[in-house]
Amino acid sequence: MVNELKALFEAYETALVNNDVSALEAFFWDSPAAVRLGPTENLFGSEAIKEFRRNRPSVGLEREVTRVEYIMLDENHGVINVCFTKQFKGTLRNGRQTQVWKRFPELGWRITSAHVSFVEE
Repeated sequence: MVNELKALFEAYETALVNNDVSALEAFFWDSPAAVRLGPTENLFGSEAIKEFRRNRPSVGLEREVTRVEYIMLDENHGVINVCFTKQFKGTLRNGRQTQVWKRFPELGWRITSAHVSFVEE
């Protein structure tokens, strides 16, 4: 099962740096209970997440992933923790990301909650 999450994370990362909004929307659980907390935004519900994705500038999304850890909680729940570096507001920053994934019988794997932040230095 961890191989499934690894493949999904690689596809998510490709969609992220290419600003493939349709693909990014499909990775998230389409629910008012979905959450995405970021360095500049607190998004509650899939509609807020979609609005953010559709209105975000498509430049400057590149990042270098420096570490990825996968934790399988059971066959239907997993967590991905990521460390990365990225230019943010003109400065190279160290960041981190956590994604909570759930496998739904009718949908497959979806991100139910995500958090992205930068290390304060």
